[in-house]
Amino acid sequence: MKPSTLVYTVVGLLSPIATSAIELNVDDPESIKSATKIVAAGVRDWYTGDRVGDTPGNLPDPYYWWLCGAMFGSFIDYWYYTGDDSYNTITTQAMVHQIGTPQAFMPPNQTSTLGNDDQAFWGITAMSAAENKFPDAEGQMSWLSLVIAVFNTQVPRWNTRTCGGGLNWQIFTFNNGYDYKNTISNGALFNIAARLAKYTGNSTYSEWAVKAYDWELSVGLISQDYHFYDGTTERKNCTEVNHIQWTYNAGIHMSGAAAMWNMSETAGDTTQAALWRGRLEGIIKATDVFFSADGTPNVMIEVACERNGLCDHDQRSFKAYLSRWMGYTMLTAPWTRESIMPRLRASAVAAAKQCGPGKGGCGLRWWQGGVNDGEVGIGEQMSALEVMQNLLVDQVSGPVGEQTGGISKNDPTAGSDGGNLVIEHDPITTADRAGAGILTALVLAFLFGGGWWLITGD
Repeated sequence: MKPSTLVYTVVGLLSPIATSAIELNVDDPESIKSATKIVAAGVRDWYTGDRVGDTPGNLPDPYYWWLCGAMFGSFIDYWYYTGDDSYNTITTQAMVHQIGTPQAFMPPNQTSTLGNDDQAFWGITAMSAAENKFPDAEGQMSWLSLVIAVFNTQVPRWNTRTCGGGLNWQIFTFNNGYDYKNTISNGALFNIAARLAKYTGNSTYSEWAVKAYDWELSVGLISQDYHFYDGTTERKNCTEVNHIQWTYNAGIHMSGAAAMWNMSETAGDTTQAALWRGRLEGIIKATDVFFSADGTPNVMIEVACERNGLCDHDQRSFKAYLSRWMGYTMLTAPWTRESIMPRLRASAVAAAKQCGPGKGGCGLRWWQGGVNDGEVGIGEQMSALEVMQNLLVDQVSGPVGEQTGGISKNDPTAGSDGGNLVIEHDPITTADRAGAGILTALVLAFLFGGGWWLITGD
């Protein structure tokens, strides 16, 4: 995905602005379903990949490939929570079309910008499909096998040449930003490994989940009080950290920790269950930073960029993932419901006031109250959808596993038959550094020259 470490002034895309708020009663499941139906239709209006001459699995400019994969995760959630299968066909079509070569969500037309986080977001969508029993595509790899393929292609990229480990942001050394080791890439590996461990019971996955989490902790991407920072650079051997915080980094670790707690608790491993429970409690508490907008307690805010008007197109979608993973956490660790649900409910009510029908239906700044703020796009629409539909956790039974109702077939060797040949772990040359130098220099200047101030949102 585009570097979340750089910010851009973004004006809302030109679309019709809603004139009336969506009716939402958070105590009535049918009201929630009615509201999400309206918002989901608005999400659908942004997607053009199923049109003749367009490419399934791509959104129109200015949106990046990873965001489309994340959008289909929202549609899988929508089907799961509401039972409405209106978007299942385009979801399956897009996911199959983007499997790529190797068959691990690595399409050749994305090579020039393909990050580990980009690939992982499509893998996480496939993980949700397996957990939610979204029907496998006939004649294609199963959703579970596709997640395993992502895992099997990412693990060999674990780079111990610098910083004692970790995934680089970019997959290929010739891509701009390769030198950056960002939290979302490593957090996504942690999330996928934890959920695969829970789903399959395979200890290899749980060992990698622990490895990824411990490495992030060791270099300071995770603080002792469970704040998650944006990333670090191998150019300084990960000795300096960019302290900007994003909702999706907190969310991706929250749901991974919930999966690790659930697996440990189910296995009767009281020591590990206590460890992950403590971590999960800490992560939830630390999300206070995203629910502290002036005068609007419990309403979610992308604190690094909403108040100063600097959210780019990627960042406008981040609240969708925290909302999604708060829902997953409540389903997987039910004891978290008391601390999470009030925030989802308050945020959903505030989002509904910013939402109406249509493509430009939902605004960005829920905490402002009132009508749509005019900042509209696929990210704003997805965020509103996820914060509303995850209120329906009491209407579903929760993620399945291989021995608890799962239907997606398991191929533990998926992605290991050549997919790793594309990875280069030779020493970084002067030419490599020059190829990535311009953007990386800008990133470093921003990060370590004062970019940390964005966390205040002032």
